[in-house]
Amino acid sequence: MGAWNVVITVRERKFETAWAHLQDFGKLRKTDYYNVVTLLVADLSAFQERLAALCAERPDILNVLSRVAPAQVVFTFQTAEEFDEKARAAVLGWLPDLAGKSFHVRLYRRGFKGRILSPEEERSLDAALLSGLAARGTPGRMDFEDPDMVIDVETVGNRAGLSLWSRADLARYPFLRVR
Repeated sequence: MGAWNVVITVRERKFETAWAHLQDFGKLRKTDYYNVVTLLVADLSAFQERLAALCAERPDILNVLSRVAPAQVVFTFQTAEEFDEKARAAVLGWLPDLAGKSFHVRLYRRGFKGRILSPEEERSLDAALLSGLAARGTPGRMDFEDPDMVIDVETVGNRAGLSLWSRADLARYPFLRVR
């Protein structure tokens, strides 16, 4: 499928419009999943700022893009067990960022149907984080309404991307939609 570090879900019947707006950002690819494209950008921060500026200039873009998920950690996997191991290692790397904060994990899975179960994986990663935070003496708590942080996990086939977003990130970048 090719390397990517951004997953974009396009609204119904807006694929061509989205493609036209996104093709200059980096290497854009169609996927095997309906209304899902991937993008490889050189600098995630610059991409987010540039897309935010475009959305401010052209608010209608948000009617084209359902979700945009830049991934800070990206890996490939061949089995559900390998996915779980790599995802757990990635999220545990964010323990210092989550210390004493509220958070939750959201998994958007495309592929591995029946082998990776989103609710179970979300609970497993949440539990690993809560346990890791408690062991460090910096307990966190789950919050689905207004968390300090959200961990977004995206899969497209056998490739996964994970991001840690703060409440401020979610407010600043309207295309980061996690609900």
